Formats: sequence, C-alpha cells, structure tokens
Amino acid sequence: MKYITAFFLLLWLTTVSYAQTTADIIIRNGKIMDGTGNSWFYGDVAIKDGKITGVGNLSGWKSTKTIDATNLIIAPGFIDVHTHIEGDEIKNPYATNFIADGVTTVVTGNCGLSEVDLGKYFKFIDSIKLSINVASLAGHNDIRKAVMGKANRLPTANEMQQMMALTEQAMKDGAVGLSTGLIYIPGTYSKTEEVTALAKIAAKYNGVYATHMRDEGDSVTQAITEALNIGRLANIPVEISHFKLSGQQNWGRSAETVPMIIKAREEGLDVTIDQYPYTASSTSLSTLLPDWVLADNQDSINARLGNETIKEQVIDYMLQKLKKRKLKHFSYPVVANYKADTSYNGKSIEEVNLLMNRKHKAKEEAETVIDMMKLGGAGMVFHGMSEDDVKQIMQYPYNMFASDASIRIFNQGVPHPRGYGTNARVLGKYVREEKVLSLEEAIRRMTSLPARKFNLEKRGLLQQGFAADIVVFDPLTVTDASTYQKPHQYSKGFRYVLVNGQVTFENENHTGVRNGMVLKNEVKE
Repeated sequence: MKYITAFFLLLWLTTVSYAQTTADIIIRNGKIMDGTGNSWFYGDVAIKDGKITGVGNLSGWKSTKTIDATNLIIAPGFIDVHTHIEGDEIKNPYATNFIADGVTTVVTGNCGLSEVDLGKYFKFIDSIKLSINVASLAGHNDIRKAVMGKANRLPTANEMQQMMALTEQAMKDGAVGLSTGLIYIPGTYSKTEEVTALAKIAAKYNGVYATHMRDEGDSVTQAITEALNIGRLANIPVEISHFKLSGQQNWGRSAETVPMIIKAREEGLDVTIDQYPYTASSTSLSTLLPDWVLADNQDSINARLGNETIKEQVIDYMLQKLKKRKLKHFSYPVVANYKADTSYNGKSIEEVNLLMNRKHKAKEEAETVIDMMKLGGAGMVFHGMSEDDVKQIMQYPYNMFASDASIRIFNQGVPHPRGYGTNARVLGKYVREEKVLSLEEAIRRMTSLPARKFNLEKRGLLQQGFAADIVVFDPLTVTDASTYQKPHQYSKGFRYVLVNGQVTFENENHTGVRNGMVLKNEVKE
C-alpha cells in the first residue's frame, strides 16, 4: 500500500512541477524592465492562461510559442490614462494606433466626457471586443447635461440630487473615478461646491478625481488651487490632466506650477499629473469663444452670433486673447477636422481666412472663426506651448504620459500626432536622444504609476500572477513617425504587444487579435 501511495505522490509532484515549468508563451533573453523603475536585468517571461507565471532565468521551461527578445526590452504594457475613445470603438475595434504605440490599456471618460450609463457602456465594450483593455471615469459634463442640458446656471437642489445619483450609479457600475472638463460647456458653468459634492461620492467608492482644469494659461495657478482644494475637501486622490502652460505669455511658468504639485504632495495630498509630449494641444474651435456664448443648443449659439452687438463683443474677446499671445494672426489654431468643409483640414485659421478671399487681418480671421462655429465648429490643433516647459514638467516623477486621443480612423482628418506617437516619442526623443529621463523611469510612468493611481489591479508590473499585458521593443529604433503634417503614421520599434496573454502585435503588424477587456473599479460597499 505504501508503494502505491508513494507512486501517486511522485506522480502528483511531477505533474505540479511540469505545470510550473510549462507555458503558453515564453519571451526569452530580453532586458526586463519590470515597471518598478528599478534597473533592468536579463531574463525571460513566461505566460500561461493570460497571466504571467514566471520572470527571470527560465532556461528549463518549455512553451508552445517562444519569442526571442535578444537586444530588446521586455516591459509591462503601457497604460494611457487620458483618452477619449467613445464613439470610435466600433469604427476600429483593433485600436491599432494605441497597440502600435505599446498601449494595452486606456482610461477613457476624461475631461468630463463619458457615457452616463457606464453599466450599459461596459456591456457594449464587452460585446464588440477591442484589442485594448478599457477603464472609464464618470464624466461630470455629461452627467450635468443629462440633468440640466447646457444651461448656464447653478443646479436646483433636486437637480443636484439627480447628478449625485447618476455619479453614484456610475461608481457602482465600475467607474475608476470622476472627471471634469471645467473649460467646456456645461462644466464651465459649475461652481467648486458642485464638483466637490460629486467628488465626495467618487471618493466613497475609492475613485480618483481627474480634472481638465478651468484654465491652463493666464489663470493656471488659480485653477490648480481649485483642483487641489477639491481633492482636500472630498478626501480624494487628484489627477490633473494634460498639465501644461498655454500661450506664449505663460512660457516658463512651469517653474511656478510644478512646485505647487510638489508642495501639495508634501502636505499629504495624493496628487499626480499627466502630460502629452508635444508643444501643441488639441480641442474644439469653440474654446476660442467666451463661455457664455456657447450655452444651450446650436440654434441658440447661432442666434447669439447672428446678433451684431454680440458678434462684435466676441470678435473683441478673440482679438484680446490673440494680443495676449503676442501674435498678429490666428496662425496657431490649425483645423484637424471640419465636417462642413474637409478641404480646410490641416490649415490654420489664418490660411482658411485667405482661402475665403478675405483680408489678411486678425479681425477678418475672427469672423472666419464665427462663421465656422455657425456651421457646427471644428476639431483643432493649437500650437502654443514651450518645449522648455514640456521638459520641465516631464522631469516631475509623479507625471504620467497620456495621448488625450481617441481610436484613430486611419487617414480621417488631420488630427494631433499624439494619437499615434505619444509613448514612442517619449522613448525615442526624450529618453534616447535628449536624455530628459531614464528608460526605466519612463516605463514606470507608463505602467505601474498609472496602474496604482487608477486602481487597476494586477496590471502595470511584470510579476507572477499579474495580467500578461506586455510590450517588447527595440530601444535603439523606437520612434514616433506621426507628424502634424502627416499624422496617420504608426510608431516604429515595437516588435510585440501582448494583451491578456495573446499576441496582438507582431513585427509591427496587428495580428487581428481582440483580447481586451473592461477593467472595473471593484466596489467594496
């Protein structure tokens, strides 16, 4: 009997040993940067059933598929904490622009813009299967619109209760936090108290407060102060979106704004920032106009802009903003996507004005903006930041990299290149060429830091038991190919991208695999 028992014990031990040393995929002989920020080391990574099962010297292991990573970096898949994929998921579920830039997970619902019914949205994402993992914030602007439309007023007590109920439901459905877009309609009409009340609900469910602040130019310090105060009042971690200084008159003020974040952290507030590594931003043409003009619907906007007195006020407002920038023409706003006339895509307002056979004067260009707004407005790229500020902000250790982009539809419009090249640009230009930060540090900012901030469990590190979201890239050739003039170009240098253990990108080609999943904030009531 004891021999039979010994036999089965040996068989069991052999089976366990075999299971522990076999894998679906092993990535061998690479420089492992595990996402912690620690120095790289040579080793292998084993993957089984979508999880990482081994990291280190796995020379005795067997696998169905082997990936040779000699002279390549093995890192966790990148997490893009600031995206806007809503509306484009079904147009391109492969999300190639993200995958080709090493991104395996996105956080959408930023700038106050999200689906209001996140439970329904997550079911939709699950049904169509994307190539990337998706987490979402609950957007204040859309919650406010669902209750109040675009009204320029404070909410009634009943309306406030409705907004709070929608925020709570979004958090219960798995939102990772609350986002605001306080430069956009109708968020700009809200007061600090309104946002704080909703942020308190997100805090109750272990969420984050992510904000596109009220101003990123002349009043940037006041906007930062408001964001920090909301964090303190609501007792919630703060994420300040696309941290920047807009307008030539504000160049150099990163020496003033970054210390505000440092001081807040020293005082005990969990505040972080994110950044896209470019000197141009991208948003709506409407941001050139005063907020009060944009209330209610398109008919209301057109009625105001059709009033000569109001029109002159708007033109004067735009000219004053141009003067502050120390510019003579509206050369800095460039059309990304104008549905009313796509021939204007890629041209500045100054150039569009001349195409309309108008005088080469700033006032005429302001009128061109008004005419475009009457036809529904446009998506724009705004050139107006300092490269020195970009680098200064980049060196702050609690700063993540984010594209602020959607899933790109190839060759549609002339969008900002950040939608294709954000991570590759950091790794190529700012790490390899300009040495603004180390490779290990850049990868930490793209992986474990965002995973921790947004409570993405078992993501962002190359550790046993973590999800097998992995990138393999060449540090000597990784580069962003996308430019302002020709944005529709995929990044170079990413050899393999795995999402939940499946090879989604191989030798710079999408494999067609769509293995992404919804990542919810697991609510513990």
